[in-house]
Formats: sequence, C-alpha cells, structure tokens
Amino acid sequence: MRPIEILLTIADLLTFLVIIIPRLRAIRWMEGIALITCSLAIFQLLIEGPRWQLVPAYALAGLFLLVWVVQRFAKSSAFVKHPRSRQWIMGCAIALCLLTLGLSAALPLIFPIFHFPLPSGPYQIGTLTYHWVESRHEIFNTDPNAHRELMVQVWYPVKGDTSSVRTPYVQDASALSASVTRPLHLPGFTFDYFQYITTNAIPSAPVATAEPDYPVLIFLTGIFGYRQSNTFQIENLVSHGYIVVGLDQPYSAASVVFPDGRQITGWTHDQMDPFTNQSLSPVEPAPTLNGFALQNGNMPYFAQDVSFTLDQLTALNQADPNGLLTGRLDLKHIGMFGLSLGAMIGSEACHMDSRLKACLMMDAAMPANVVQAGLQQPGMWLSRPASDMRLEHWKEKDITQTLNTMQAVFNKEPVGNGYYVSISGMFHANFSDVPYFTPLGPLLGFIGPINAQRGLDIVNAYSLAFFDQYIKAHPAALLAGPSKLYPEVTFSSRSSGYTLLP
Repeated sequence: MRPIEILLTIADLLTFLVIIIPRLRAIRWMEGIALITCSLAIFQLLIEGPRWQLVPAYALAGLFLLVWVVQRFAKSSAFVKHPRSRQWIMGCAIALCLLTLGLSAALPLIFPIFHFPLPSGPYQIGTLTYHWVESRHEIFNTDPNAHRELMVQVWYPVKGDTSSVRTPYVQDASALSASVTRPLHLPGFTFDYFQYITTNAIPSAPVATAEPDYPVLIFLTGIFGYRQSNTFQIENLVSHGYIVVGLDQPYSAASVVFPDGRQITGWTHDQMDPFTNQSLSPVEPAPTLNGFALQNGNMPYFAQDVSFTLDQLTALNQADPNGLLTGRLDLKHIGMFGLSLGAMIGSEACHMDSRLKACLMMDAAMPANVVQAGLQQPGMWLSRPASDMRLEHWKEKDITQTLNTMQAVFNKEPVGNGYYVSISGMFHANFSDVPYFTPLGPLLGFIGPINAQRGLDIVNAYSLAFFDQYIKAHPAALLAGPSKLYPEVTFSSRSSGYTLLP
C-alpha cells in the first residue's frame, strides 16, 4: 500500500472507534478525526491517485463525516427513539462498517501497487519507446492498404542518478486492462491501477559508457501479453550489460496503442488458435486469413516482425532520432528470449534469421518446421515437469505436444549447445511478472506451489548464465551441470543427455 493509503485506512479505523466508543470522543484531538479522515481521502485522490481497491475506504470516510455531523449538530430526538430499534440499527451499522473496514484494508493488499526488486547487476536501466511501420501488408487487417506496425520498447544499461524519476510499468494501463480482462470475464477496470506501478527504469537516460556498445536481446511475450510482461527478467539482464528490445506485436499482444491514439486489441485464444495450431501441426486445407492461406500457420508471419526489428535496429544504431543509442548496439551479438507464443515465434525467428545467435524459449511447444529442422543456434528451454502441468489442469495432448516438441528440438542441438531446465513447482504464469500481481495467486490456481520470488530468481539465474556464455562468450559455471543452489531444477545439457520427465 502507498503511504497515504495506509494513513487513510488507519484513520478510517480510528474514526470508527471514536464513533462507537463515546469515551474516545472526550479526547480533544479525537473530536475532529472524521474531518481528518475525509481530508486524507481527498489528499489520496489528488496526490497518489484513485484506484478501485480504495472505494470502501473512500465510502467510509464520507459516511463517517456524515455520522460526525449528525452526532455533533442533530438533536437527539431526531434519531430512532425505540431502544430495540436503535440497538438493531446500530448493530447492523457496526457490522456493515466492520465488513467495509475489512475490505478497505484487504483489497489494496490483494491487488497491490507492487514494486520490482532491484536487479542484481551493476548497471541501472534506461528505456525508450519507438513506433515502427514496415512496408509489409497487415494480413490481420481487412484494409488492403494497411501496413504492419510495431510498438517497440528498448531497455539499456545506464549509469544514472538513483533519484531520477522511474518509468511506469505500462504506458496505456486502461487500454491494456480493458483488453486483458475481456477473455477473463473481469471488469474492464480491474488492472487500471497498473498506471501507478513503476519500474526500475529511467526514461531517456544517457547510455552507460563502461562499454563502447552492448549486446542486444529481443524479447517476445505470449498471446494476450504485453511487451513489459517479463520486466523482472528484462531489468535483470539489462543490469548485467544487455540491451533488451521488447515487441508489442499487433493482434497477438493484448493491446497495442500507437502514438496517434489508435488501438489494436489482441485476438483471443479462440481466434488465434487455428493459425497457431497450423504452425504446430500442419493440416490440409490450411486455414485462411482475409484471403491469405497460411500453410505454415501464423509463426512465419510473426517471426518476420523480428527480422524487421533487426533491420530497424541497424538503422537506429546508425542514427537514433533520440540521440541516445547511435553506435551503442552490438549487432554482431544478438539473442532472443520469449515466453509461450513468444517462445514459439522466437524459435521460428531463430530458424529464419541467422543474425540471432542464441535462443531461450520458455514453456512452449515448438513449431513443426523447427522440430523438423532443428536450430543452428545454441538453445535453452525453461519449462517444468508434466506433473506441474497436470496440476495446472493442462490437457494431456497439450502437455505431450509441449514437452515432446521441446525435447525434439533440444535433441537436435549441437553437442554442448543445448540446455533443458525443468523447474519443479512452476505454473505457466510463474515465468512472467504475474506472481507480483496478487499474493492470492496460488490459492486462485494460476501460480504454482514454488515460492513466487524463488521461481523468478531461478529463471533469472539461468537466463543470465545462458546469454553470458553464448552472447558475451563468458563461461557460466551454472551451465556446467546440476547446481546445489537450485535443487528445484532438473538440469540437462546435450553433453549430459536428457530424459523426458513424467
């Protein structure tokens, strides 16, 4: 909870006690507690900003002010005279107030304004956002003149002022919330409060000068995700000297808002699955999209976004319109990491574009042509045992497809260049920022039994080790074999062999 939120909650409780315990009203400073509480509510709205979790606290502040006015100025005869009626009304009012007090304290804790941990590396983090338009036709749009557009966020190493303002977690919280909640059947405002969450990144900060340039990693989120969905992982990698480029891919991302205000809401699983399944298990006839037959599904189309991004980064390295990244991107050393659909697209991009030198894929089935051909780059797969997938109520065919296709591509990796990391106790959302959203994640069934921060720390450790070894050419001891530091992990490499977990 934010500072004024805490003060408001405490003030609501004190005001309630003063109202129901007459002796407390004899304390001079307590006499005006209702006015103080109402003032705090107003200050919270103006200074910290409103959020729906505080509606009970706002309501209590207003109610208590009304009761205070009645107690102070109304004649006693104006109130209910019958003793039993009076007791019944007072009892109901007290019970209702206690319930509302409980909600006013619980809701901000259940849906907190969370904070990201400080990354473990020596660098601070800067960030910039770009809007790029390519010549390729947008096949998801019925307009024949529509072009493919991307919103791209770049995070980069900084030696900045620790007191500098931090960038918001997401820039278009209301639009994102309205999109994300639609398939979940939640109110559209549920995640509006993301606008108040800040990250460790400093907007438009000067790039660190410790190195002449920094290697680049491309991040791809899952279906109905958003480019910041793995901020925990992005910030940690950047703090260790990487530039990370996150893509909002229209129609697969939950919401993409362009600088002119246009918004593209992502397709749901039901809409996208026929084309994704075609990439995983091709059938005839191939599904069509606005007249285009997608023989290999949607993966090649989305993977072209990555190649286009690499082209744009080349231009950016020559002349950044912001004047910050010119000459600072090491484009000879580029890696990719992705989650879910982003991992599928990323593997396809690695298959198509040799400029990508290392590929990290998290908890996703692999496209059919990648399974058939394998990857030429070093690869790492982060996933979990089948037992955890069953605990999450995944269908058996999805479990088999995910594990078998990851194993198939892993088995085709050159000896010494492939790694399979299975983390016990993880659910799919544990590979993203979702564990920070609410402490009730395990009870609600979308976060696994592993300690949430522990799971994220393991993901960070293996991600950093993999890219350090294959992008920076710094040998990573963690990749030498199983580690006593992480007993939750079943570690396999192409040199140690691999057994599909039950």
